[in-house]
Formats: sequence, structure tokens, C-alpha cells
Amino acid sequence: MKKHFILLMLATAALSACNNAQQTPETIIGRNELKITDGILNADILNSFARLSDPQVSPDGNTILYGVSYPNIVENKSNRELFVVNVDGTNRKQITCTPKSEHNARWIADGKTIAYLTGGQIWIMNADGSAPKQISNYEGGISEFTFSPDEQKILFVSNVDISPIKKPVEIYSDLPKANARIVDDIMYRHWDEWVESTPHPFVADFDGNKLSNIFDILEGEPFECPTRPFGGIEQLDWSPDGKTIAYACRKKVGSDYAFSTNTDIYLFDLATRTSKNITEGMMGYDTEPQFSPDGQWIAWASMERDGYEADLNRFFVMNLTTNEKIYLTEKFDEDVAGFVWTPDSEMLYMLASVRGTTHIYEVTVANKNIRQITTGMFDFNPPVIAGDKLVAMRHSMSQPDELYAIDKTTGETTELSFENKHLLDQIQMGRVEERWLKTTDNKQMLAWVIYPPNFDPNKKYPALLYCNGGPQGPLSQFWSYRWNFQLMAANDYIVIAPNRRGVTGFGQEWCEQISGDYGGQNMRDYFTAIDNLAKDSFVDENRLGAVGASYGGFSVYWLAGNHNKRFKAFIAHAGIFNTEQLAMTTEEMFFVNFDNGGLPWEKDNKTAMRTYSNSPHKFVDKWDTPLLVIHGELDYRIPWEQGMGAFNAARMRGIPAKMVLFPEENHWILQPQNNIFWHRTFYDWLDTWLK
Repeated sequence: MKKHFILLMLATAALSACNNAQQTPETIIGRNELKITDGILNADILNSFARLSDPQVSPDGNTILYGVSYPNIVENKSNRELFVVNVDGTNRKQITCTPKSEHNARWIADGKTIAYLTGGQIWIMNADGSAPKQISNYEGGISEFTFSPDEQKILFVSNVDISPIKKPVEIYSDLPKANARIVDDIMYRHWDEWVESTPHPFVADFDGNKLSNIFDILEGEPFECPTRPFGGIEQLDWSPDGKTIAYACRKKVGSDYAFSTNTDIYLFDLATRTSKNITEGMMGYDTEPQFSPDGQWIAWASMERDGYEADLNRFFVMNLTTNEKIYLTEKFDEDVAGFVWTPDSEMLYMLASVRGTTHIYEVTVANKNIRQITTGMFDFNPPVIAGDKLVAMRHSMSQPDELYAIDKTTGETTELSFENKHLLDQIQMGRVEERWLKTTDNKQMLAWVIYPPNFDPNKKYPALLYCNGGPQGPLSQFWSYRWNFQLMAANDYIVIAPNRRGVTGFGQEWCEQISGDYGGQNMRDYFTAIDNLAKDSFVDENRLGAVGASYGGFSVYWLAGNHNKRFKAFIAHAGIFNTEQLAMTTEEMFFVNFDNGGLPWEKDNKTAMRTYSNSPHKFVDKWDTPLLVIHGELDYRIPWEQGMGAFNAARMRGIPAKMVLFPEENHWILQPQNNIFWHRTFYDWLDTWLK
């Protein structure tokens, strides 16, 4: 009854007032107003939080433009609106109020006008949200855009029909109704879609009212730009004089593309319409090019080795006069990301995840000195510069993203948005503890421990081992709408989340150790973590569970055959069950090729053979514990047949098991009602076997 009551409140609260923003007569999804009587987080509340993104600073440095997405559980969708707030936190207001989401909002005309996307086309409006006007009508639709410095041109991204997949009618004209996909090389599907179109960057003239003289930078080339699946407009940049466009592109197709990460930075000359590769010979990912404000330098993110997506992410700069390249973060053995030049072109502000948190740093071009600016048990998103301050979104395990102003010198933060304060003030979050553990090879490992709200040390609690995905990447102070530690704790579980081998933020050696050692030291790290937690007087060692997704799902399946009766319940989402099968059915082949140490038929390759001998499906004969399997049918990274194999194996062994498949979801669970169903199934399973 309580859950349905919350849904009803959501349905009525979503029809929010829009203050003085531009309004339409249609139903509009807005902020969710809830009354939380018991102070405990649940899945319905989790799916009511507003989600902030894309802060943009006005030309005078005084105002921040940003977007807020409001979910609606009843409608099973969300709506994104635009807001502004002064850098000092005053005059926060909503400037759009429409039933269609607004994206990619950018200041133009010295801050008098805002350009944005809605319905796949570019619009402009006054800075207060009034007088919206459509300026593009591009047939292919527009996904992202950016203006040239003089605002007389627009660079935008649109999909073109360059597909490796053929249709029967293209071969036999007399079979127009035959329905099949014909492929003759790999990389025919990616992430959650069949590759039937490719993103390309386009340039158009802009006269203040419409686009004209549109042309494709990669005309006739079968390559994608921005690079899928995560690349966006940050992979392209205008030079300050507007004569050159820098773009990142992996100029490969088919098998070459699937086995390579060799993405290069190109400079496109608008006058000659020719491209120059400035990172030739740099063999890994080279992405996110960004010109310095004075036009003297270009900076970009770079990985060294081809085929290794988790290589150390570094920053390089190149002098555009001398072509000298400088390894800017050479003194730093951690991944860096999300940078912005200072106005004087002498420094970059950037992000780095170190020892379980993600903070803002500065690096000086002249001497490569690096200084940490922000501190605390938080994660920051990429910063933007607003006069004498920085502005960035910040989150933690106990709070979703909010917008903050940051003192560049002291790192002191001031919240600006307060979008979720009305909900957070009604919720009691559990304590988050930093715990350092000695591993089996005598190293120190950080584990996060999250306690239930109203924690009573005299009680005995069931506990969960959280297995991180990736396998590489940070296990920092992240806020998740699926793997939310505070929600696990609110369901009266103690959670331990260890930064096992493969997690970034502890040096490249720690990160890289996991490659070629699946089922090895990182699993011993997991046993170290759960065994340590089980010794606590308030933990019931007979009620332990293990949960995880992606590589975390691999970990759950592997633990199921090797845990020596430690656990009483398992949950795996989008997990790898059969590494041999995955090596031939995933899409980005470079991942399995590098991380597995090779391919299944390389019988003389000891690393590869060790990996495949440690595949979870090899240990099914030892399975003895209830297992919940969850998978999205649009997951082409780890195809859903992996989950089917694990579920079928469990049932064939007579083990209690359940499988939940989402036909319209990919590697994640994105739709609100699917998300809530996911959570209810998750906790019903745990409660059945651990309570």
C-alpha cells in the first residue's frame, strides 16, 4: 500500500508549476514533491531525485546555465528543463517549462541569447527563456552542437547512413520484402544497437536565423566521429580564430576497429577542407582535443597502448607553432580526465580519482606541477571556470549531483542548486566508513563500509559484498540509481565495497594487475574484504550475500563456484558467465583480447589459457547457493545469453534460481518503472535468503 501511495504522490507532484518560465498548455513533468514519513530511502524515492547536468558559464562569468531532468514513475519517462543561477548562489530560476526536453544549452550573443536542442533541432531564445525560435530544420536530426568563436558558424553532429550491414533488396532487387541482415565483417553492432548509421560532424553557416551551406567534415569516409559509445561534442573543438576544427576519430572499420583503440587527433582546415593527423604514432586512445584560449597550444587525453581501454589516461599538450609535444601529467601515476584551460593558457584544471575519491586538480604547463584543489569524501565532475571561481557538480554515496562554486585557492565549496534538498532533508543516510585492509599479498586495500541508518551495534545484520564492474575504473564516492549503497543500507544490510585489484586510483600497477588474472588476486581481495567484515560483532556471518554487475557479475558467478560456503545468496546483473563465448560474441574485441591475454584458440598463450580456465562456467559443478540473474536483451557488450547460460546451469544443478530479462534495456536499467521493478526483485531475493 505504501508503495502505491508514493506513486500516486509522484503522479500529482510531477505536474509542477513553472514559475515565470516559458509555459505550454501540455502536461509537463517537473519536480517531485514527496512527504517521507519514516526517513528511510526506498526505490520509489531514489527514482524521484532530480538529475543535474551540463553547467555552462555566461560570457561575463556571473551566471551558470544548467539542465535538470525530472523523472516520472507513472509516465515512465523524464523531462529536462533549463535553469540559471548566479555564481554567488542568488537568483536561481527555471527558464524553460515545456513537455519536451531541452539539451546542449549554450550561451551566445554575449549572454543575451541561449541556443539549445529540442526535438533533434537547434533553437534559440532570450536569456530569460522567452521568445524561443527554431533555427535548424536538418533532415537527419542533430544530436549535439557548438558555435564557432565568432558565432557565424555551427559545428553539429548528425548520423549518416554508412552501414556495414546489407539488406536483401540491395543484393536481389526482386525480393523487396525479404527481411534479413547480411554482414561480412565484425563490428556490426555496438553497445545496444545494430550499426546502421554513423555519427559525423557537420559545419554550417549561421546568419542569426537559419543554417546554410552545410557540409560533412568526413564526407565519403566510413568512420564515426564522435567515437561511440560514449563520445560526444567534447571530441570536437574550434580554434580561437575559428579557422580550424580539432576532432578525435578512430579511422578504422570492421575487424580493424573492433580490435583497436587507436583514436587520433586531427586538425581540419576549413579553408582547404583537409585534415592533418597530429598524433600519428601515438597508438592508444587520443581524445577530447581542446585549444588553449591564446591559440598557441592544443591539449588532449591520451593512452599509450593500442587495444588497452584501461591504460593510464594522460594529458598531452602540443605547441602549434613548433609541434613540440609535452607529456603534461608525467609526474602523476593516476588517471586524469575532464580538463579545462585557464584563461591565460598557462594551466589546466582537471579531474583525478585517487584513493577512492575524485577531485579537482590543477597542472601548470611550464613546469608540470600538479596541485590538488578540492578535498573531502566526495566525487567532483569536470569543472568550468566562472571568473575567480570554479563551478562543478559534486556527489557522494549519500547525495546525488548538486552544483557547487569552488574557491580556486582554498578548495572551499558553496552549494548553488539545492535541487534535491527537499528530499534529502527528509532522509536519514547511513554512515560511510573508510576501512583499510591487508591483502593476502601484504598490500593495503581500501574498502568502503556502509551502515544502515539507525545502526545498532548490538544487533546482528546480514551483509553484502559489492563486486565492482569494469573491471577497471574507480570505486569512489559514486551515487548510483541502481547500485546505490545507501539504498542497500536502508534495507538493513551492511555493505562492504572493496577497491580490489583492477580499481583505479591506487596507481597503474594496482589497476593493471587484474588483466590476464581474472579469478586470481582480485578474488582473493574479495575474500579478504568479506572475511574481515564477517568478524565484526554486529555482522551475522551466516547471512552473507554477494552482488555485482558486468565484471561484478563475472565475480558473482566465479564466487558461486569458489566461495567455500561463505555466501547464502548471489545476484549477478549483466555478468560474464562464459569467457570463451564472450570473446567471440562481444563487440569491442580489443577488450577481451587485452584483458583475457588473448583469444581462446591460442593454446600456446599461457596467460590466455589461464584466463579461460578460470571462466565461471568451469566451476558450475561446485555451485550450491541461490542465484538471481538479471540481464538486458539489448546488451551487446555482454549479450544476454551469458545470463541465460548461468540461470540454466543453476536450475540444471537443482539450485534455487530466478532470471529477469528486460527486452528494452541495455547494460543498464534506464526506464523508471523497470528500475523500480529491478530494485523490488533485488531486495525480495536478498530478503528471502538472508533474512
